[in-house]
Amino acid sequence: MKRMLTLALCAALSVGLLITAAGCGQAPQEKQTFKVGLECGYAPFNWTQVDDSNGAVPISGTNQFAGGYDVEIAKIVAEGLGRELVIVKTAWDGLPPAVQSGSVDAIIAGMSPTAERKESIDFSDHYYKSDLVMVVKNGSAYENATSIQDFSGAKITAQLNTFHYSVIPQIDGVIQQTAMDDFPAMRVALESGIIDGYVSERPEGISASAANANFVMVEFDEGQGFVASDDDVAIAVGLKKGNPDVTEINEILAGISEAQRVEMMDAAIRNQPAAQ
Repeated sequence: MKRMLTLALCAALSVGLLITAAGCGQAPQEKQTFKVGLECGYAPFNWTQVDDSNGAVPISGTNQFAGGYDVEIAKIVAEGLGRELVIVKTAWDGLPPAVQSGSVDAIIAGMSPTAERKESIDFSDHYYKSDLVMVVKNGSAYENATSIQDFSGAKITAQLNTFHYSVIPQIDGVIQQTAMDDFPAMRVALESGIIDGYVSERPEGISASAANANFVMVEFDEGQGFVASDDDVAIAVGLKKGNPDVTEINEILAGISEAQRVEMMDAAIRNQPAAQ
């Protein structure tokens, strides 16, 4: 009897060791990624920097980091989805094709859910809304403008393939310049006098004037600005058509209070690198 009990005990221990060994041999479950596409060049919404200060996130495939309001939103969305955030630096024109092809899971890049864009990709609810402004040089003939019509005869541009560029003809007599690839290029053009101003959103205008004392943001009197719909001046998360994540993303965005959004934008404007 004693021998039988000993054998049974040994057998039980052996089974336990086998189960433990099998468990140890299993690879840990990898966390699903959430690949977000953005330019990393539209401060204060998103930018590129050299380190991880102020909560910046590594840019995939580089030794650089991305920061800004969009990045903070992306971090909240990724956490809410239970996924690991991966930032994929993508040219503005390449963002819709990237989400359509699955190269990225979402666009969180200060993109407005315009009617034209909605034809090819889906959008979440708005996560920010702003007003259109003009950025001009300090001391120019346009720094005290109060109406878009004050820019008659001015050389004005905006970013390529944006709603900003499409509103320029609302200015009577404007000299509309060729659209530019990104905001850093427009700031260089403004500094050099190639253009008299560019159309932007208020946060970028504040950012531009904060980064360069030679720039001034022009806001317009009520009823004297550009005509735009709510979708045109708002920004939202872009997704591939039919992506079921949109419902959960909307729930996550709804959990961000207005006070938190303002605080995040203020921090983004404050923390943007001077070069941006």
